[in-house]
Amino acid sequence: MREEVFGPVVVAMPFDDPEAVLAEANRSEYGLGASIWSNDLRAVQRLVDGLDAGTVWVNTHNIVDPNMPFGGYKASGVGREHGRSAIEAYTEIKSVCMAY
Repeated sequence: MREEVFGPVVVAMPFDDPEAVLAEANRSEYGLGASIWSNDLRAVQRLVDGLDAGTVWVNTHNIVDPNMPFGGYKASGVGREHGRSAIEAYTEIKSVCMAY
């Protein structure tokens, strides 16, 4: 539950207490992505809001849209790739005011 594994690994844990799940999931020093598999959309929304992860997939995993920012929380990276967030990371904004 606390390791960031890059490979075909699934950790499945049934639960009754959403707060206990959040505490366990957020105890990791990593936070690249997480998946929630459930038909209870109210519970899913509470978990999505409370998870310290850059991407949370619901009833799927590892779908990356090039328009959606991708990156992690905590020790899982700095910044975001894809989407407007990535462009802003490479952009220096300058404001110019002129009077005629």
